[in-house]
Amino acid sequence: MTIEGRQGGAPKRRLRLGMVGGGRGAFIGGVHRIAARLDDRWELVAGALSSDPQRARDSAADLHIADDRAYSDFAEMARAEAGRPDGIDAVAIVTPNHLHHPAARAFLNAGIHVICDKPMTATVAQAEDLAAAAEASGRLFALTHNYTGYPMVRHARALVAEGGLGTVRVIQVEYPQDWLTVSLEETGQKQAAWRTDPAQTGGGGCIGDIGTHAFNLAEFVTGLHCTQIAADLSSFVEGRRVDDNVNMLLRFSSGARGMLWSSQVAPGHENGLRLRVFGDKAGLEWHQEQPNHLRVTRFGEPPQLVTRNGPGSGPAAAHASRIPAGHPEGYLEGFAQIYSDIAEQVAARIEGREPDPASLLVPTVADGVRGVRFISAAVDSSRNNAAWTALSTH
Repeated sequence: MTIEGRQGGAPKRRLRLGMVGGGRGAFIGGVHRIAARLDDRWELVAGALSSDPQRARDSAADLHIADDRAYSDFAEMARAEAGRPDGIDAVAIVTPNHLHHPAARAFLNAGIHVICDKPMTATVAQAEDLAAAAEASGRLFALTHNYTGYPMVRHARALVAEGGLGTVRVIQVEYPQDWLTVSLEETGQKQAAWRTDPAQTGGGGCIGDIGTHAFNLAEFVTGLHCTQIAADLSSFVEGRRVDDNVNMLLRFSSGARGMLWSSQVAPGHENGLRLRVFGDKAGLEWHQEQPNHLRVTRFGEPPQLVTRNGPGSGPAAAHASRIPAGHPEGYLEGFAQIYSDIAEQVAARIEGREPDPASLLVPTVADGVRGVRFISAAVDSSRNNAAWTALSTH
């Protein structure tokens, strides 16, 4: 299936993308750049890739960014790009968490669409401020909860929405990793260093890094809002200043109940995001490490394995699929789907038309606010001996 077929028409031009963060030595910046290029909707033309001026220039040169669009300060970049006739259409913010708020605010104030990594901000107050700024600016604000871009995740969401599971009763979600089983941050490893520094993460470690992905996935697929949580956050590695393991009970407004486990100290687990949802008619199960398969079991019947772009996978999965069934798609393609759907929304605004409705599943600033409130509530609950703590549904 062609890109044009998935998006409803060839774009008038590639959209111009800027990036804040993601210079030499970064991980997620490279992922964003690959994802943005994959469907040929974006071209990276500007960046403030590091707070160190020399590293910013060197990183820009690595990416073939013109000298006059290689910035050492995101505020300068926002002002300059807003004033150019060929200025960027959107900016991707891929810095450590504590810089998301000031960078996003600068570009929203300059009238530029924002694509931001998660969690959206370090504090609830910052998240609410960004939500207000996004509304006042009239610009798009997209949050890269990339797992929502997987075809079978979108099929699972559609299946729940159309009543295929009946009334949802139980939601089980987990996200175990093992890369922080030892004190990797003490070795100088860049990713471990900032992700375990409360000054850069905002006070949550595992809960903010991957627990938010698990929480977002549970709400995205079921369409339900969690209203209360009881969380137990642990720091098992001696000297670690943030949590590295999370156990949590969830209560949903519909009456459904759930459990969430996320861990970065679980030997044998690389990137084990898994979701199970059970209704009174059927259940489903999806594993991120085998993302092309969705297991659906109707009560009293044999399990059914639905494959990406295969029979029975539905239009939501087809929209997010690039190649025929049997050819694996994964992490980069799921991430690319977020960028492709954002591109469709931005292009529609430029061209004065309505966007393809299938592109509107991109997580928004409201999802970002919920994610930061979730982290804050989890930290508060754990400090109060895992007491049930309210989570706003707004």
